[in-house]
Amino acid sequence: MSINAQSVSAGEALDVLRAGWAAQAAGTMTVSWMLHGRPGVGKTELVRSLSEEIGAQLFDIRLTTIEPQDLRGLPYYDHETKQTVWYRPEDLPDDPTRPAVLFLDELTAASPYLQPTVYGLLQERRVGRHLLPANVLIIAAGNTVEDGAVAYEMGTALSDRLVHLQVEANARDWLEHYAVDRSLHPAVTAFLRARPDLLDTTEDALRRGEMIACTPRSWERVSQIMGAVTDKRHRSTMISGTIGVAAAVEFARVADEVDALVTVSELLAAHARERRALMPRSVNGLVGLIYALVAQVDAETMPGTIDIMADIRKLDAGAGTSLPLSELCSFGFELLIRKALAEGLEDAFGSSKAYADYASEREAEGLA
Repeated sequence: MSINAQSVSAGEALDVLRAGWAAQAAGTMTVSWMLHGRPGVGKTELVRSLSEEIGAQLFDIRLTTIEPQDLRGLPYYDHETKQTVWYRPEDLPDDPTRPAVLFLDELTAASPYLQPTVYGLLQERRVGRHLLPANVLIIAAGNTVEDGAVAYEMGTALSDRLVHLQVEANARDWLEHYAVDRSLHPAVTAFLRARPDLLDTTEDALRRGEMIACTPRSWERVSQIMGAVTDKRHRSTMISGTIGVAAAVEFARVADEVDALVTVSELLAAHARERRALMPRSVNGLVGLIYALVAQVDAETMPGTIDIMADIRKLDAGAGTSLPLSELCSFGFELLIRKALAEGLEDAFGSSKAYADYASEREAEGLA
């Protein structure tokens, strides 16, 4: 059965869930949500991000690992009232004073015997006599049979209880709203800016009968490998086992360029006259440098980082290069300004002569 809901990026899905939470907190709407998407597309991460953002306690329940009684609770016999009473499980939120997100992951892979119990949570916000507090946001997630995952078709009785979002991988959204915020390795971000088609290759891998595919989750694992393993031979084997041999071979070329970069700390410590000579002279190298600068910037290094970013547009002076330096400089400042606004560091731009000169040049060229 096809999912005839609007397809959105992970960032757009997060915006929708924010709006849903705001409406629920205001008491104007209370619904349960369903995130559909291929394995590794970022469904779990966006739920975690939302929970952190709204200060909510996250109750993460993997429905493939539990039985109906794990949600319903266990019965015992009350001899005084001559009634069966149920012990409520601790996995369900019950604090009316603190926001909570109840995340029912792997819903489409859960046993059909569990679904009737889940129905009550999704529609009536209750299990047995236990009613969830009004400050609990319910989000479910799952894959489909077409994704190559273990899954059951979702029946209408279940689907009718949910607002559905089809989450798809979008390279630009992922790079701007996730990779930079998580400070992923610059080799990963530089590579995927050049090859956005390799962010998610699940469909192609399924068509070719291959087990390993590139996904947003696997690229995060590549970032961890790049940061933790220095031996290139071992690193290559690990990365091939994470994203497949073909993608790993392409990625290795960019990784080698980024490996050769001067460090951000060395650039920040260098004199302005020496700095340009230390900077890379390839597109991949410069993109990697930009992502590294943005990933590591803080209040102390922001002024120097602005100076370095402004210098990128001047690298062709006497170097005989034909790089898209103006575009790269503008791209770098877009990322840097976005991070500055997110972390309250924007005042550094107002006092920066380098940024004022850059802005004046842009205005003179009619690009401001």
